[in-house]
Amino acid sequence: MATEDRAQRGYRAACPNCGAPVEFRSAASAFAVCSYCRSSIVRDGEALQRIGQVAELFDDHSPLQLGAAGRHQGAPFVLVGRLQYRYAEGTWNEWHALFDNGRSGWLSEDNGRYVFAFDAPLDAAVPAPETLRPGQSVSVAGQAWAVASVAAAKLIAAQGELPFKPNLERGFVVADVRNTRGEVGTLDYGDPAAPKWSIGRSVAISELAMTGLAESSEKTLKARGVECPSCGTALEVKLSSTQSIVCHNCHAVVDVSQGVGGDLQHYAQANGSEPQIPLGSVGTLALSLAPGEKKALPWQVVGYAERCEVDTGEDEQSFWREYLLYHRTEGFAFLVDAEDGWSWTAPVTGVPERAGEGVKYQGVLYRKLYDYVGKATYVLGEFYWRLARDAKTYNTDYIGTGAFSARRINRERTGSGDSQEITWSAGETLSADAVLKAFKLAPEKASALQRDALPGSGNAASLLAKVFFWGFVVVVLLMMFRCDGGEQRDCAPLRATYGEASAEYQNCLRSARSGGGRVGGGSWGGWSSGGGGSHK
Repeated sequence: MATEDRAQRGYRAACPNCGAPVEFRSAASAFAVCSYCRSSIVRDGEALQRIGQVAELFDDHSPLQLGAAGRHQGAPFVLVGRLQYRYAEGTWNEWHALFDNGRSGWLSEDNGRYVFAFDAPLDAAVPAPETLRPGQSVSVAGQAWAVASVAAAKLIAAQGELPFKPNLERGFVVADVRNTRGEVGTLDYGDPAAPKWSIGRSVAISELAMTGLAESSEKTLKARGVECPSCGTALEVKLSSTQSIVCHNCHAVVDVSQGVGGDLQHYAQANGSEPQIPLGSVGTLALSLAPGEKKALPWQVVGYAERCEVDTGEDEQSFWREYLLYHRTEGFAFLVDAEDGWSWTAPVTGVPERAGEGVKYQGVLYRKLYDYVGKATYVLGEFYWRLARDAKTYNTDYIGTGAFSARRINRERTGSGDSQEITWSAGETLSADAVLKAFKLAPEKASALQRDALPGSGNAASLLAKVFFWGFVVVVLLMMFRCDGGEQRDCAPLRATYGEASAEYQNCLRSARSGGGRVGGGSWGGWSSGGGGSHK
């Protein structure tokens, strides 16, 4: 935890607007925001001067808060300030971390996890923002980087102690770049003549040994309650990072990325199948979220998506289902149920190294499997990115070679035009038995989870397996009809096979008559990175 010496080196005076105490923990800090009246204050020697007022923070119920302390690479720090930004896909926070030696760092959100970054000097010119495109290779500060995203953003609120004057007047362009060393760099073009540059690495809250985190109480969760704009059902937004939530009553997809007040954007979607792992289920899985580290942790299912391959130009289509998993200090991961088996995956901070048609990541060579375009047809639960109707993702899958054949990597491009983003995810295959045991599912679900072999012959167990197998085929057929967008929703094959009064045929008819809304995101890697992909 941070020591008391720093506080003795700090400075405290009365707010010139309301008289409340304003504390500067670091002698190097020149700006602060009064916690009582939100006045923006500049320090000039021993005097404080009010230079304006900042807007109220959007309450996202982050586990981080001012005064929380921890250790980064053995060095103690405390969170003393906060900047809140808005961009097209929602909001994100950057927390000013002050170390005992006076150094400042930034703890910010990055695709469901966190990045610890530090400002770095620029000794040469950087590319102009209008020349940057996602996927492009660029040189910054003498090193090679791959552009991940370029976005227009605006600082909307500030809190606490800051090392510079917050610019709340105008927007700016921010570009995220990533490299093969697992680092993410950010170019802040707030001052186009003198861009700011920072470099960071992915961290989990658990790695920082933090104390003083905000409590996650039932009262806190209810504070983000919202009424479904479609049917009026009361919804509870349970996660601080949620950008989209699905109504549990009418299944409308509701956008909460801009806050929970006012008119909320939403759209209807066709009915899908019930997830085999119910929302809210908790399973213990050992996932390798960091190199050489595999920890068995409890993961909760908070979201569910059905996805399909589109624009194939062929008769065959692929279908898969994804479960969004959440752990309070580790962030998010995904459990993928595809036609060829189960796997898990999670976003990575850096980018793999190109190796011909394949890639190399953490010393492992991956060969390319295929390219494809995907979209989601049905979602349930909460998601940390903003869902958009009919949005497509452009994906490439890679498989590990040699002794690492169980490993997988995915590259995904989302968005279009000036708002594109490229993200990478990595994971491994899982056996159906591992999924069954992890989530303590009923034994009779075992056959329904199997994806790697067709049912055999003869005995009662085989008969049960056939029932589950053909049930899965029906689900895939229904997903296919929704994926085809209404133009090819021909239920005749189900009518011929199961009869006009069958549940399969009637479900198909209901799906064909519904509004048929689709949502964006998805890949083998299981995620669309819109919500929270930008950070300092």
